[in-house]
Amino acid sequence: MDLEFSRRGLLEGSAALGGALAASSATAGPIAKIRADHHPGWVFGRMTGAQALTEALLAEGVGCVYGIPGAQENELWDSFKAKGLEYLLVTHEFSAACMADAYGRSVGRPGVLCVVPGPGVTNSLTGLGEALLDSSPVVAIVGDVGVGEKARPFQVHALNQSELLKQVCKCVYPVQNVGQIPGAVRQAFVAAMSGEPGPVAVVVPYNLFIEAHDYRCPPPAVPAPAFDEEAFQKALAVLCDPKARVGIYAGFGCVNFTTELAAVAELLQAPVSTSVSGKGVIPETHPLAVGWGFGPHASEVAEKVFAKDKLHPLKSGVNTLLAIGVKFNETSTGHYVNPQPDRVVHVDANPCNLGRILRTDVCVHADAGVFLGRLLACSDKLQRPANNALTARIRELKAAACRELRDIPQPKCGVDPLALVAAMRRVLPVDALLFTDVSATEHLAAEFYQVTHPRTYFNPVDNQAMGWSIPAAIGAQKVHHGKVVATITGDGCALMSSLEISTAAREHLPVKFVVLDDQAYHYMQMLQKPAYLRTTATILARFDYRSMAQAMGVAYVEIQTHDELEPKLRGAVCHAGPVLVRVATDYGKRKIRWIEAVRDRYVDDLTAAQKARFLARVGSRAIKPKDND
Repeated sequence: MDLEFSRRGLLEGSAALGGALAASSATAGPIAKIRADHHPGWVFGRMTGAQALTEALLAEGVGCVYGIPGAQENELWDSFKAKGLEYLLVTHEFSAACMADAYGRSVGRPGVLCVVPGPGVTNSLTGLGEALLDSSPVVAIVGDVGVGEKARPFQVHALNQSELLKQVCKCVYPVQNVGQIPGAVRQAFVAAMSGEPGPVAVVVPYNLFIEAHDYRCPPPAVPAPAFDEEAFQKALAVLCDPKARVGIYAGFGCVNFTTELAAVAELLQAPVSTSVSGKGVIPETHPLAVGWGFGPHASEVAEKVFAKDKLHPLKSGVNTLLAIGVKFNETSTGHYVNPQPDRVVHVDANPCNLGRILRTDVCVHADAGVFLGRLLACSDKLQRPANNALTARIRELKAAACRELRDIPQPKCGVDPLALVAAMRRVLPVDALLFTDVSATEHLAAEFYQVTHPRTYFNPVDNQAMGWSIPAAIGAQKVHHGKVVATITGDGCALMSSLEISTAAREHLPVKFVVLDDQAYHYMQMLQKPAYLRTTATILARFDYRSMAQAMGVAYVEIQTHDELEPKLRGAVCHAGPVLVRVATDYGKRKIRWIEAVRDRYVDDLTAAQKARFLARVGSRAIKPKDND
């Protein structure tokens, strides 16, 4: 009788056989008789590659693995279950990467995803790229095609996984034999956190998961934080100058040192602005906190406090910038429109980030925490008298910004997005986790959503991966039990990842998914309309969110007016399960500082010939009937 075998059946059969062989050999050899608890922190004893990898993850204190099992990794996922390692099945590998990213940002330790080779890897690349550019620690466990004497050519998923991953990871560890597995995983955790955090991948051929080996794998050495003493002394001399009016620009690199950052600001009597991802590294209620950015694209409070008074340039504003744990990236600088201070000291754990945009006087390769600690140790040299005029001006400007959030006019066709941002701040607890997405409203939230706790405000800043917020919020809710987790998601972003809401429904993860619905890519419309006098490819289909919520088994709320905002959002927050909130949105004439600044800068960057062609095209369209969009 002929028997038909599928590739999946063969893989599953070999995995079962490998498990049986491993179990039968688990008691063989003297090493198996030595208890692992004699070597705390080690991966120790005879076990399969899958078991050793799981033990390595447990030794690192991993709270959850995000991903989708496949034929190449079923042995590994079975080991997760057998050893009690928490995992979360997702609907798409992009989501797995976003969830691991959110774990890294919100917990402060590497998030872990586990994907199969081929499409599993390629689907995850966008989320890994976001983690790389946003300095978020992630470890990707990636299966690979089989190797060894029995390996055949043209295996399914036989892309070059390692080369693909190198484009979006700090480093990649391709495992060559079963004995390397736990060491590669443990080293990946060290690399993900060392210097500037970021994603690291471990690539394991699937046949190594079922091989057995005698392991004696100790914890890896952790390198000391970077610190350039000579550069620190130069920075200290700049900051000690009595003529220096210091302003601090702080990034996510300061997130573990919020107390030290505030103390240094008070020591120097320096206003503190942050990058977008740095929101929360100093409480925005602090008397010296001025919001994010310090140019025309960002917080108006920060711009006015940092700017020199044209009438009295020697008596006001910031003339010395201390940038700590931050990159001057395009988003956080509004396409590089930050003004150039007289002197700049830039401190970062990654030397490749130093002195890249602004003219910089002193570059200090140093961990932010070590640098701040050393400044505090020199307090006798740096102590400034209380600047009551400065704090009074900051207080006055903040009060004016708060007044802007009161009595926002009701648009014709829905809710002003700024009114939504203000209402969410009122209804969410101060320690709630808010995940924003790539929409025009992300810039309103960055300016007006007040953050007082670190690791509570998250945005896909540098890769601008649309659809990031929904899976990221789910990934965070999985490990932040009892905390309120919410999103501010545009309808275009929701179309890219909203099926992941089914994961929240299945696991009863009570995320509040707030979607701004105007049936358009309004962000692109705001950029296109002034430049081209028309919009192109920006209209979205009408979508029945109520039916989607019903189909996935989550609660549903619809908001049409400003009067409904606060009561309905409070109801959603109090609901014990996941809630989909549709907010009918009308941007109307709502101006957004970031978009206005960026639009002007793009025009400034054009050559004379390009500007001439641009103006000629716009001029010809202005005198013709407008196209029906």
